[in-house]
Amino acid sequence: MTAEQVIDLCRDMLWVTIMIGAPALCAALAVGLLVSLFQALTQIQEATLAFVPKVLAVCGVLVLTMPFALAKLLAFTQQIYGGIKGPLLP
Repeated sequence: MTAEQVIDLCRDMLWVTIMIGAPALCAALAVGLLVSLFQALTQIQEATLAFVPKVLAVCGVLVLTMPFALAKLLAFTQQIYGGIKGPLLP
């Protein structure tokens, strides 16, 4: 395996990781911002008020994006396995 192939594989791996993780991270960011704004406006400083909505939002987004994530992981795995050349393969 050449250095260019390793770099391409690492780049593809990072890109797949970003595409799979970005929706959940964006949901946590948006919910955290809204909860922080709500806490600042009402002066309620409860720790669970910030934690529970984020967990629910991230779980919901992960459930909604699971088919997309699994398809991306399957395609990436097939790409990796397709590039393997063993002693019996030409």
